[in-house]
Amino acid sequence: MRLHSAVPTATYRLQLQPAFPFRAAEEAVPYLASLGVSHLHLSPVLEAVPGSTHGYDVVDHSAVRAELGGEEGLRSLARTAREHGMGLILDIVPNHMALPAPATLNGPLWEVLRDGPASRYARWFDIDWAEHGGKVLLPVLAGPLGGELRHFSVAGRSDRSGRVLRYHDHAFPLRPGTERLPLPDLLDAQWYRPAWWRLARTELNYRRFFTVSELIAVRVEDPEVFAATHGKVVQLLQDGVADGLRVDHPDGLADPAGYLHRLAEATDGRWTVVEKILGRDERLPGDWPVAGTTGYDALRHLDGLFVDPAGAAELGARYRAFTGLPPDRGGDWPATVRRAAYKVITHELAAETERLVRTAGRICEGSHQLRDTAPWALRTALREILVRLPVYRPYALPGRPPAPVDAALLDQAAQDARGAFAVPEEACAAEIVRDAALGRLGQGPDQRDFCARFAQTASALRAKSVEDTAFYRHAPLLSAAEVGGDPGRPAVSPEEFHAYCARLQHDWPATGTVLSTHDTKRSADVRARIAALSECPGQWADLMDRLAAGAADPCAPDPHVAWLAWQSAFGLGPANPADADRLAPAVLKSVREAGLRTTWTEPDAAYEAAVEAFVAAHPCGPARTALAPLEEALRPSVRANTLGAALLHLTMPGVPDLYMGTERAYAALVDPDNRRPPAFPEAVADGAAAGAGDLSAEKLHLTRTVLGLRRSRPEWFGPGASYAPLAADGPAAGHCVAFARSGAAVTVVSRLHERLAQDGGLRGTVLPLPGGGRWREVLTGASWEAPVALSELLEHCPVALLVRD
Repeated sequence: MRLHSAVPTATYRLQLQPAFPFRAAEEAVPYLASLGVSHLHLSPVLEAVPGSTHGYDVVDHSAVRAELGGEEGLRSLARTAREHGMGLILDIVPNHMALPAPATLNGPLWEVLRDGPASRYARWFDIDWAEHGGKVLLPVLAGPLGGELRHFSVAGRSDRSGRVLRYHDHAFPLRPGTERLPLPDLLDAQWYRPAWWRLARTELNYRRFFTVSELIAVRVEDPEVFAATHGKVVQLLQDGVADGLRVDHPDGLADPAGYLHRLAEATDGRWTVVEKILGRDERLPGDWPVAGTTGYDALRHLDGLFVDPAGAAELGARYRAFTGLPPDRGGDWPATVRRAAYKVITHELAAETERLVRTAGRICEGSHQLRDTAPWALRTALREILVRLPVYRPYALPGRPPAPVDAALLDQAAQDARGAFAVPEEACAAEIVRDAALGRLGQGPDQRDFCARFAQTASALRAKSVEDTAFYRHAPLLSAAEVGGDPGRPAVSPEEFHAYCARLQHDWPATGTVLSTHDTKRSADVRARIAALSECPGQWADLMDRLAAGAADPCAPDPHVAWLAWQSAFGLGPANPADADRLAPAVLKSVREAGLRTTWTEPDAAYEAAVEAFVAAHPCGPARTALAPLEEALRPSVRANTLGAALLHLTMPGVPDLYMGTERAYAALVDPDNRRPPAFPEAVADGAAAGAGDLSAEKLHLTRTVLGLRRSRPEWFGPGASYAPLAADGPAAGHCVAFARSGAAVTVVSRLHERLAQDGGLRGTVLPLPGGGRWREVLTGASWEAPVALSELLEHCPVALLVRD
């Protein structure tokens, strides 16, 4: 892309919230600058729902969030950061806004609810006004309307205009002239319909973020809406307050490429990365004017290096034997994903599916050739195609030839979908849906709408069925169940890793890379510990068998919960009194997301109580000591995985983004655990002398040293640098991952330490260095002559970073 601002050397993500506002971030600037990062990466800063701990529920795009300190607080943070040699990266949310309580908080939405489709803001929101008699269905009632009428009242004046309709914490505008009507008539006279929250699944007529009805989609494909929702961000960039952007969930947009081109033009080509989750073999569209992704693809490759493929397979077999789960309920990854997708498309996304069926029906009605296609056939074809897409979405647009990769994906899905039909002529509905999704059926309003909504629904389905359902049902190796991950193939070979890095350096050298984020289900250090279990699958499974056989009441409500809870406890590390307050909520969230025995919307109170009792009594109770022998045995592997992933992340192609606190050992589970306000020291302690027993100090020393090198030598690691794999020679060559950056810095990491020890260690394995000569290892200061014996180089530490002496 065209970059008119400097590419960051490294960014540091801060999760802002009322408990950690701009002022707290400003106080941390000296410490963060001393780490060596070039930019602070801020979570969304625009006005959001009061009390929000994440900021993705924006209510006003024209203002910086007052709870964080307002615009002056942000500008003060930027000034202080500049004084310390750092800039700011902003996270923006183009896809949706909050539908808050009270609705007065969202001015544009308030006017739409008051004035209906004639409102000047009606074009902002993706609402199907043809449904429900031209009313917006608002799923906010605790029960059916009849039982909730007594909780409605008309009272007061809003801070905008007129009297308001109140329902508990909610406040809605009244259509002018309806204020004095009797309540039933007043409700019927509005441009909205308050409804039981359970109706959202099937009756909702506005697009939302995934299945979150409190977040209403915004039509940023409209130039006027884009200008209004991006004006403040553009101003902050132009004023030098910020230098670049992270774009949240571009796959939710009607035309991601069109949006990103408009954004690049408005921001004059500032460094921008997008939160695009790539499938295993998927590539970021080459015509997107961005620096790259936020880095979940890098996370998968980094994690996979430290997974033993044979051990992971054995772990999967032992997990199936221990849990007894059927293939499609957690026993087999592809079958589990498919069943989860069917469940989501027929339940949580039923309203989105029906909108597509209605639109497809209108397209068919307008064509004599397609007219006799029945709605049930379109519905069946639509579901069968959507559940078969192996990626988030296609990127087709009517009037343009689809990309070959999109055409191939949908061709295969449509061909497979035909198997759901008994009559060949009815199976033609699959080709109709395929062609409509690829934009081949014309450029009319319905054709454009179907093409966009199909892709948007596909992305929501992929996220909800894989990340938010299947990841929680299939749990042999929890570290693989991560955003962008592939639990079916968790291991990545050194050859795959090198090929990926070479491709990044060639195609997307300024892309983002991550190991931990506010959305990862487990922090990198927790995953590093769990990945070590792939090196001793038999020991882990035998331990699970012993724990299950000897467990006293309260026992686990099912074997899956036992495996999940114990592996999560192992990931957190040695027992801590605070673990009970963190582990139980994470396990409870897991079983709710899995949706097999309890759910968020249909909770089984007895089952959930049994889960909490088991976690408290066993993984967080005296039985926790059963993990100690395995923890001690795997300590070298955990250390190698933790430091190895950190060093690779900081030296591979791309711009590393560090999540707050991860410069040290950082054990966090799924949100909200990973969004706790950080506590920063006043200065960085010197970790150079840290012993092998202090992993946190070692990691801090490594992080600060490498970030300092990136900052002082950006040409070695940046867009103009080079990447060259280095192959070790000897019996342990497969346990070494090494590469050179620009011929000037060499990263060396050992992997699969438990297996390495069993195979005799690194003896007899050497690593040639580019150009030979003398090199200095920057973490220790020691000098080495090329080629270097790995048994000596890595004798005291499992990683090394060499520069020419």
